[in-house]
Amino acid sequence: MNRRDFVQGGGLGALAMGRADATAPQPKGKTRRRALMKVGVQQWPGQRGPDAYSDDKLAVLAALGVNHVVKTLPREIDDSWTADSMIRLRERTEKFGIHVEQILCPLSDTFRNIIRAKSPERDREIDRVCELIRSVAKAGIPTLQYYLNALIGVPRTGLKPGRGGSLGTAFVYEEAKQEPPLTDVGPLTEEQYFERAAYFLKRVIPVAEEHKVRMGSHPHDPSMPYGRSFRGIHRALTTPRNLQRFLDLVPSKYHCYHFCQGTVGEMLEKPGEQIYDVIRHFGRQGRIISVHFRNITGTRGNFRETFIDEGDVDMLKACRVYKEVGFDGMLMPDHVPQIPAEPAEFRGYQGFAYTIGYIKALIAAVDAEG
Repeated sequence: MNRRDFVQGGGLGALAMGRADATAPQPKGKTRRRALMKVGVQQWPGQRGPDAYSDDKLAVLAALGVNHVVKTLPREIDDSWTADSMIRLRERTEKFGIHVEQILCPLSDTFRNIIRAKSPERDREIDRVCELIRSVAKAGIPTLQYYLNALIGVPRTGLKPGRGGSLGTAFVYEEAKQEPPLTDVGPLTEEQYFERAAYFLKRVIPVAEEHKVRMGSHPHDPSMPYGRSFRGIHRALTTPRNLQRFLDLVPSKYHCYHFCQGTVGEMLEKPGEQIYDVIRHFGRQGRIISVHFRNITGTRGNFRETFIDEGDVDMLKACRVYKEVGFDGMLMPDHVPQIPAEPAEFRGYQGFAYTIGYIKALIAAVDAEG
């Protein structure tokens, strides 16, 4: 089965593995299934930097009903990478009723030799990741998110207008500037990526198991047209089948995905039809630690990011599927469109506040359903 057949229907049907109807009535006498998801925040405007979790920002999040957050580590290793710093942050946020649910490691920015497969440097960098896992465990934080990418950043081709003149980031492969032609990694095939990923995972997942820290990789954003590279890189984690192959490199309940729903939607031909079975597949395995709960319009290699209720995916239906599979992690806003008309002092905050409220309402709605 080739990749196109897989994502266009046959493979996704296999992924569903006996899909259940989320709307089917429950037998009499059964306890109503509750929605276990919670609203979280990672990309709150202005969240990076030393004042990322200032008391003022925490007070706003608490007022909006956000009780779970992600701490993004800086690219340069500093005191915030230590267990003591994470403990101080956790204790301070808890005064606002907010829990640090996850640490985000900018692995591909900080530890380039892991994906470059340059030894002995990559072994030293892998040892540093193992040290971080131990620090996260010591701090009492249950999950660690990371990106294992050859490309730094998230390639986009500019902004495109959406509802009310809002501007969402877009990616159109034919318009993308591939400059410089190669990254510091050089040409990279899918097979080379999986070889390097296996080398990394076979070292770090046993440490995560030992310290009971669930690790979640972010898929590659964005996908490219089938068989096409970007700056010499063939992106591997850009089909449902390859997402499963990555998990199968080291089978473990501690080896998971940070399931960026927008990114997964970008890798499908028909996101509004296909995304629900992909959620079911990975959710039923218990391999989703958290979700970037964002929407898009378009298709693989040509899409625009939208407000949560503006794109092609029925987000209420998606939320029902997360409930169906028993997912109990964070649903988070991500890549919220810009609103040029909003006052500069509130730039970004209004869109995020709207999205947070929408996610809370969706969770309440599916929780109330039978």
